[in-house]
Amino acid sequence: MAVRKKSKIKASMGERIFGVFDNLLIFFIMIIMAYPIWHILMASFSDSSELIKNTGVLLLPRGFSTKAYQLMAKNPNILTGYMNTLFIVLTSVTLNIIFTSVGAYFLSRKRVMWQKPIMVLIIFSMYFSGGLIPSYLLIAKTLHLNNSYWAIILPSLVSTYNLVVMRTSFASIPDSLEEAARIDGAGHITILVKIILPLSMPIISVMILYYGVAHWNAWFPASIYLKDRSKYPLQLILREILIANNTSSMANAGAADIGDALSVSESVKYAVIVTATFPILCVYPFLQKYFVKGVMIGAVKG
Repeated sequence: MAVRKKSKIKASMGERIFGVFDNLLIFFIMIIMAYPIWHILMASFSDSSELIKNTGVLLLPRGFSTKAYQLMAKNPNILTGYMNTLFIVLTSVTLNIIFTSVGAYFLSRKRVMWQKPIMVLIIFSMYFSGGLIPSYLLIAKTLHLNNSYWAIILPSLVSTYNLVVMRTSFASIPDSLEEAARIDGAGHITILVKIILPLSMPIISVMILYYGVAHWNAWFPASIYLKDRSKYPLQLILREILIANNTSSMANAGAADIGDALSVSESVKYAVIVTATFPILCVYPFLQKYFVKGVMIGAVKG
């Protein structure tokens, strides 16, 4: 029997023109999005005096220099901020996944008393809150968590948006799996840990990325509740350098170090930005393969 070859459908002239235009547009958008990152990277390796003179597009370092990174490595605040941020992010993300998973499992079950009223109240909290002053009074005065990492970690245990997305993902898992587990004598904890979570790794990865980026970039709660400078996260130190223009703290001691700090004050800002952004850029590729699938599962099915 002769095998018929599939005929290739030739694209029309209009489709070809549209394809070329579409590719050029995407390439242009990519350049617009990538250039700020490239500019910051090149500025961090530039000589500060030459960098100040630059007024146009920066494609290569102006007077290649690594003094900014050398001086930054001498600053104990950067290393301390890194350690504080890592502790906050790891602790927060672990608790976030635990509490969000438990809440999503509860709200995704079909035979739960008062499920809809509870869901309405949770959604209501996403649009309306008590405000900054009541939150501060609750955390600092009532719970006495002022100048503590828990003042940053506890109020952000569960994100309403992430809870709704994870709840939608859990609800898409077939009920037959839960029923089979119940016949074997499994309880809610066993079903959640051994069935729901292993089948929900894409959405779990998305939640890790969402929560991790949010905690890594957060500086405002730390600026309100933390008074001890040794507890400052990296982003709060970065804010001092960028917004308050406080580069004098980059020197440890001695007139020579202070002179170095002043001579590279401009490039130091960019070096700190690169250092603060690098960990997130390294983590994202490992979660990318789950990202699109996890978002689509949590957003479409319901």
